[in-house]
Amino acid sequence: MRDNIFLSYVLVDLLFAVGGGLLLIFALVTRSEIDQTPTIQNVATDLLLSMCPLTAAIANAVLIFFTFLMSVPAMVMPMTRGWLKFHGYLVVICALFTMIIGLTIWFDTLKTRKNLSNIWNAQPNTTQSLLQQKFNCCGYNNATSPPFFVPDSVCTTPLVAAANIGCVTPFVSFANNFLDIIFTGAFGIVGIDVALILTTAMLLKDRKEKERYRHIDEKQGVGSF
Repeated sequence: MRDNIFLSYVLVDLLFAVGGGLLLIFALVTRSEIDQTPTIQNVATDLLLSMCPLTAAIANAVLIFFTFLMSVPAMVMPMTRGWLKFHGYLVVICALFTMIIGLTIWFDTLKTRKNLSNIWNAQPNTTQSLLQQKFNCCGYNNATSPPFFVPDSVCTTPLVAAANIGCVTPFVSFANNFLDIIFTGAFGIVGIDVALILTTAMLLKDRKEKERYRHIDEKQGVGSF
C-alpha cells in the first residue's frame, strides 16, 4: 500500500536539497563572475552581486546539504521518529538562515540610492565609464555635481554631459529590479523549507499513530502490522 504522506515528505525533501544546490551554484558562479574583468554587459550586475552575502549563502547551502543527509535515516527506518524530529529542527534552522539572507538583501533595497552612491565613489574611472555607457548617462547625480562624469564615448564633452541625465535614476531602477529577483528567490527557498516542515510534522504524527496502533495490537496479541 502506497504511503502518500511519506512520498510527499520524500518529494519535498528532494526539492529542499535542490534549493540548496541552486543556492550553492548561485554563490560560486557569482564569485567567479565578480573576479572577471568588467564589461558593459556585466559591470552593473557584478557590482550588485558583490553586495550580496555570498559567504553566508555558501554556509547556508552546506547546512542544507547536511540537513538533507540527516533525513536519510528517517527515510530508511520507516518507524523511527528521533531522526525525523532532528531533521525537522535542522530544517527550521535552515529556513531561518535563508530568511535572514533574503531579508538582508531586501533591506539593502530600501537603501539602494545610498549604497550605490558609496559603490560608485569606490570605483575607478574605467568602471564608472562602463556604467555611463551601459545606462547612457553622465556622472552619478548629474554631470555638474560631484562625483563628476568621466569623459568617454557617451559623455564626450562637458556640454554633451550636461544635457544627459545622471546615472543615479537608471542605476537605482536596475538595481532594485535585479535585487528583487534575488531576494524573491531566497524567499522561494524558504517556502520549500516551510513545506518540508509541514510534511515532516505530518509524517511524525502518522508514525506516532501507527506506533500506538502497533502497541494496541501487541497487547491484544495480534502482533505488529
